Amino acid sequence: MTSPAKAFAVLDLFSGERPVYHADEICRALGYSRATGYRYVRDLIEAGFLQKVYAGHYALGPRIIQLDYQLRQSDPVLRAAVPVMESLASRTKLDVVLSAIFGMQVVDTYRSNRGTSLQLAYGRGRPRPLFRGAAPKVLLSHLPRAKLQRLYKSQFKEIAAARLGNSWDQFRSYMSKISALPIYLSLGEVERSIGAAAVPLLNSEGEVVAALSLVSKTLAIRRLGETQLRKWLTKAAEDIQRNLGQRRH
Repeated sequence: MTSPAKAFAVLDLFSGERPVYHADEICRALGYSRATGYRYVRDLIEAGFLQKVYAGHYALGPRIIQLDYQLRQSDPVLRAAVPVMESLASRTKLDVVLSAIFGMQVVDTYRSNRGTSLQLAYGRGRPRPLFRGAAPKVLLSHLPRAKLQRLYKSQFKEIAAARLGNSWDQFRSYMSKISALPIYLSLGEVERSIGAAAVPLLNSEGEVVAALSLVSKTLAIRRLGETQLRKWLTKAAEDIQRNLGQRRH
C-alpha cells in the first residue's frame, strides 16, 4: 500500500463493536512501527479523521461527518438516482436501494422505503457480504476483467465457499452469466425472508458505478415476478443513467 492508503487503513479498524483504539493497538493491528503508526495517527487527527477521547485513545473524528454531508450534496450518482428512487418506491411500495463497490467492499449508499416496515440487516454505509445478494453480484459481474481477476486471487477461498467457482475460469464464467442477465434475482441469499432484484447503473463509458435494487419479503418478490421487476428496474436505470449523463454537461 502507498503511504496514504496505509494512513487510511487506520480508519478501517474502527467499528461499532470497537469504537476506540489506543495508538499502540493501532500499530500492532496493522503491523506498523511505533514511529510510523503514531505519525499516521497524528496526521489523521490534524485532518479531523480521528479525535482524541482520552490519554492515548482515539475514535473516528468529525471530518467524516462533514464528508458524508458533502457526499450527499455533491455525488453525481446520488443526485441522479435519488429522485428516480423516491418515485419508484412510491409507485411500487417496495424498498429501493442503491449500492456501490470500492476495493473489496460493497456498501449501500441510499435507501428509499416510503414508509415500508421492512427491517434489513445491512443499512447505509455498513459493508455487505461481497459474494451474496443481488447488488454485490451485479456489481462484481460488471467489473473489468483485471479487477475481477485480482479479486479472485485475493479471495479465492471465500469465492469457493460461496459456490461461485473453484477456479478463475469457473468464477469468470459465473460472473459472465450474471452480467448477461437483464436483472439478477436473489431470494434469501443474505437474509432468508428477504428477496431482491438488481440491475447495474453504468456511466457513459460503460463502467459500473452502482447497482439499483428492489427489495422486499421473498414472498412479495416471488409474487411480483421477474417480468414486472425487470420492467420497473430497467426504466428506472435508464432514467438514472440519462440524468447522470446530463450532469456531465
